[in-house]
Amino acid sequence: MSRTSSTVSGSPRGLRLQLAARMAAAVLGGYAFAWGFIATAASVMFAAGMGFHDAEFLASMLGVLAFLVVFLWAFAARRLWVVWAVLAGGGALLAAAGSLVQSWLV
Repeated sequence: MSRTSSTVSGSPRGLRLQLAARMAAAVLGGYAFAWGFIATAASVMFAAGMGFHDAEFLASMLGVLAFLVVFLWAFAARRLWVVWAVLAGGGALLAAAGSLVQSWLV
């Protein structure tokens, strides 16, 4: 008897639902995480003395790489709930940290 994952029912409908959930996590959660990362990185680099446009550009470049990494990780991770927790929760925490640093600067 073969071992199957407890999250996949094995039916075509269950597999499609699992894939759709991973795609949503990769795109939406990845976007939220990258947005929070860019906001935090840009505000921290600006607070450290880098010019605003330089910090914004560098943070955006790093944010694209962060999006690529978390997008691929969303499909490679074993548990879907961990992906959602890290991407949505991490994105929210990073956005809050960026907002906090920005409020200190103003």
